Amino acid sequence: MSIDSNISQNGAGSDMSNTGVVISHSATPLPEGVHLPLYMDNHATTPMDPRVLEAMMPYFTGKFGNAASRNHQFGWEAESAVETARTQIAKLIGATAKELIFTSGATESNNLALKGIAEMYRERGNHIITQVTEHKAVLDTCKKLEKQGFRVTYLPVQADGLIDLDDLRRAIVTEGPEKTILVSIMFANNEIGVIQPIAEIGKICHEKGVIFHTDAVQAVGKIPVDVQAMNIDVLSLTAHKIYGPKGVGALYVRRRNPRVQITEQINGGGHERGMRSGTLNVPGIVGLGAACEICMNEMEAEGKRELELRNYLKAKLEAAIDYVHVNGNMEHHLPGNLNMSFVYVEGESLLMGINDIAVSSGSACTSATLEPSYVLKALGLGDDVAHSSIRFGLGRFNTKAEVDYVADKLIDVVLKLRELSPLYEMVKEGIDLTKIEWAAH
Repeated sequence: MSIDSNISQNGAGSDMSNTGVVISHSATPLPEGVHLPLYMDNHATTPMDPRVLEAMMPYFTGKFGNAASRNHQFGWEAESAVETARTQIAKLIGATAKELIFTSGATESNNLALKGIAEMYRERGNHIITQVTEHKAVLDTCKKLEKQGFRVTYLPVQADGLIDLDDLRRAIVTEGPEKTILVSIMFANNEIGVIQPIAEIGKICHEKGVIFHTDAVQAVGKIPVDVQAMNIDVLSLTAHKIYGPKGVGALYVRRRNPRVQITEQINGGGHERGMRSGTLNVPGIVGLGAACEICMNEMEAEGKRELELRNYLKAKLEAAIDYVHVNGNMEHHLPGNLNMSFVYVEGESLLMGINDIAVSSGSACTSATLEPSYVLKALGLGDDVAHSSIRFGLGRFNTKAEVDYVADKLIDVVLKLRELSPLYEMVKEGIDLTKIEWAAH
């Protein structure tokens, strides 16, 4: 038995706060339809849908032209494929094709949005608002902007992961040099699956004359997203979270009411109407378009199926294990997400016990030390509870047989670890751990 700890430190749309653990091989006979290692980490990335790969294949070989080559058939074919994909993506989010800029993924889209808007509107004000549970692609970009003289407000979240809209209203500055020019709030959280009240946030921003950006990586293709109805001005998305290829994403930039302008961050040949230079990744863009079209057609049915599997997994775990805690508001929640804390269980031991299942833990590996997830800590969870948390990311290709396997394996491991836990034994005996004075060594 070998452990392969996949720790993501950076990159487009990566879950830098999570440690994905994949370990294989079990001697026990497997249920029919279950193959190890088993993948249940679809918020980190998704396997490519074979239909997406099929759409991409011609553009690696025969149709290999540069979309910027305007004087021969190879270029025309590539350009036509790009424009088709642009239309497919726009339709999924209620935009127009001309409002989409292609990028290398969500991290670049977030960087282009925040830096491009900050630079373009600097003369109007220097204040930006975001939240503490954003993806690092937004948080680290905000830290960079702070070094350039911008003032950033990091809104707290409530215990259920939602921001308080009154906090947002109070934070917006409408005049003077400290005027708010941008609000960036994630649509759905990559760790706890909580969906923010995006339409209401957009409405507040528009009433105050502030540009509203959302990192919608985890939402697009999984739940309905409509940039017009939801008052979204700028939106980041990526292909690899919706069964498309890695290394390609897009940024929606509103063209009217209001017209949003951004300053380019990559200079070159003036591609993408001057907002993002660089030869377009035609096969990747075709894959992103195909992935969006599949989501458009299948999202409703797929969402219901994932929700049923998620609720089934949750109910099965809660019925068999006491002292489990679900993290995040379950009413405003992605259908395939379940983040649970298994209290009085040591996190690393738990992950090693389910080492044939790919999930993410409530810890991040930083400088060789395990740190609890900043998202879970923002909810008010203590380090011990955060460390004992598991994020399950159910996806298009997960089955009920796999959910049963995961639930049974986890129940078995948690119960065995609890037998070894003196803290659990004390709690079962009715001892209040908060009133114990622990001796220092």
